[in-house]
Amino acid sequence: MNRFQFVHDHRDAFGVKRLCQVLGVNRSSYYKWRDGADARTARQAADRALAERIRAVHADSEGAYGSPRITAELRADGRKINEKRGARVMRRFSIQGIRLRRRARTTIPEPSATPVADLFQRDFTAPAPGVKYMGDITYLPTGDGQFLYLATVLDCFSRRVVGWSIAAHMRTELVADALRMAAATRGGLSGAVFHSDHGAQYTSREFADLCGELGVTQSMGAVGTSADNAACESFHATLKRETLRGAHHYPGAELCRRTVFRWLTRYNTRRRHSANGHLSPVDYEHQHQHQQEFDKLTLAA
Repeated sequence: MNRFQFVHDHRDAFGVKRLCQVLGVNRSSYYKWRDGADARTARQAADRALAERIRAVHADSEGAYGSPRITAELRADGRKINEKRGARVMRRFSIQGIRLRRRARTTIPEPSATPVADLFQRDFTAPAPGVKYMGDITYLPTGDGQFLYLATVLDCFSRRVVGWSIAAHMRTELVADALRMAAATRGGLSGAVFHSDHGAQYTSREFADLCGELGVTQSMGAVGTSADNAACESFHATLKRETLRGAHHYPGAELCRRTVFRWLTRYNTRRRHSANGHLSPVDYEHQHQHQQEFDKLTLAA
């Protein structure tokens, strides 16, 4: 119990002076605390109301959002709040996002592959959509030692997932299907750069031929250096953190596919991304497009 509260509750029986001496508190501090009771009650009521709103946002994110994204969501709704207060209220009312789990390595290097230059140099940003893409593979445990594998293609500008493929194997066609989907989503990939690790799927002749067919220039980081494809690895860690939610595996292959598809759709259209000023990837691209159109009109005027 708060010592000031104890003094206040027992002041009639023992007196403020004596209680403060016994408890080792300053009387002036006690009186200051007492005089701020109304303001404190008002703050507590405001915190409880805010906690209810935070719980609603937290539930809508399926328990994934921490204080930064919840703060952004509340601001988008017109509520004036800073992240420090949001984090404080979340701690007080035991509301927290899903925490990271360790990631297993899925890269299988191909020693005989033709060297490909690193055109990214750990720069995972882009000036516009459709310029730079990155891809990776991650495993999806489905129980009893079984796995599905997910290959994704992300646009570096908005972190939008423009291509993806799930299969029970890690053959080249897995990453090829994801790249073909990206080409279909964007209406073509000609002139773009695609960055990956040195997995055998990405260094294969089949994948190189597909990149040539689509007009894509390949880029690869150093062998065995996760930082050279960190943005993709971070994305996959987030996906599994928010879909597995602490479990060791998905409850079956079919449910795994549906869960991941649902999450990818939500990620692109609704989930707020810190790299986008807490806008979803699709909203961030729309904002960029509107700004480009506005700039053209301004120049033409």
